[in-house]
Amino acid sequence: MAKVIYFSRNFSPHDHRFLSALAETSHEVFWLRLERRGRKLEERGLPPSITQIHWRGGERPVSWLQSLALIGDLRRVIREVQPDLIHAGPVHSTAFLAAAAGFQPLVTMSLGSDLLYEAERSALVRWAAAYTLERTTVFTGDCLTVREKAVELGFPAERCVLFPWGVDLERFTSASYADIREWLGWRDKFVIISMRAWEPVYGVDVLVRGFARAARQIPDLRLLLLGGGSQERLLQNILRKNKVLNRVQFAGQISQNDLPDYYRSADLYVSASHSDGSSVSLMEALASGLPVIVSDIPGNCEWITPGEQGWLFPDGGEKALANCILQAYQQRSQLPEMGAAARRLAEQRADWPRNFQKLLEAYQLALDLHSSSQNGVAL
Repeated sequence: MAKVIYFSRNFSPHDHRFLSALAETSHEVFWLRLERRGRKLEERGLPPSITQIHWRGGERPVSWLQSLALIGDLRRVIREVQPDLIHAGPVHSTAFLAAAAGFQPLVTMSLGSDLLYEAERSALVRWAAAYTLERTTVFTGDCLTVREKAVELGFPAERCVLFPWGVDLERFTSASYADIREWLGWRDKFVIISMRAWEPVYGVDVLVRGFARAARQIPDLRLLLLGGGSQERLLQNILRKNKVLNRVQFAGQISQNDLPDYYRSADLYVSASHSDGSSVSLMEALASGLPVIVSDIPGNCEWITPGEQGWLFPDGGEKALANCILQAYQQRSQLPEMGAAARRLAEQRADWPRNFQKLLEAYQLALDLHSSSQNGVAL
């Protein structure tokens, strides 16, 4: 058993899932939050055996520069809790603060976008990521592309532990569910679903442009657009200009309890994201038995074989996306076979309880490496 501080930027559904799984282990786990954004903690609930640490941070949004003022209080927290290990991510925010506080062993967890997107667009983020990785004991990520970026920044490949986070295969299944389609009046329509946030990195504008092109040739085409974000007005304007706004349902933020039903109400999952690791929404779609159309970025290519689970299209290519949608519609008699292949892939690679064990292996590796270094053996 180890005493662990789990240091996250906020309290996302992913953090809730990790903490819930950690609560079932023998580790004594403390949770530290850098900032508060969005929904309140009380709406999700902290697992009962997890101890929240109260400190100077965690109550309001903070910029990267503002977070530097918290390093002194983080050192106080470390002295008082005396953890055996700190698990922190994203790389350039919470993990950077843990590294700057001088603590080891440090397990740094990439969230994908920190290395694949933000570090590519900001010299400061790239410097912070390199600084953190230099002081990291074990690095964990969700795909080979993330490991390649960490190695590019100087981290040893042999101290990387990779695993796709995975999904609950009992909740996300291919069982039919028609109530949402009935409610929308879409029982006999061809329904596409998108789960990505309406922010530039996720290419939802590319998706709706591709949808609009395909909709001109497919009267029965419909789009379930879940989520929210800064591009809402842009997306509505694109759809309105193309006279297809009435074929789209802006479903907003959906609770985790209702999410599986939305997947099961669709015929096809589409993501036009410009950057991703092993996308959790992609894994949820696969587990739900949905054929997929996704951009041909490296993270997606690690999962999808064209013609087996769905289609790949060139990143940013709205015309190519529209053609893929047309092809899927024309081949809809073959979609059940693709959906079955998608489900098999999820069962093979996206089983959350099995994949979570890799995190525990990363913890043990970090503890062993730190112990060795304390005994004079170099990492």
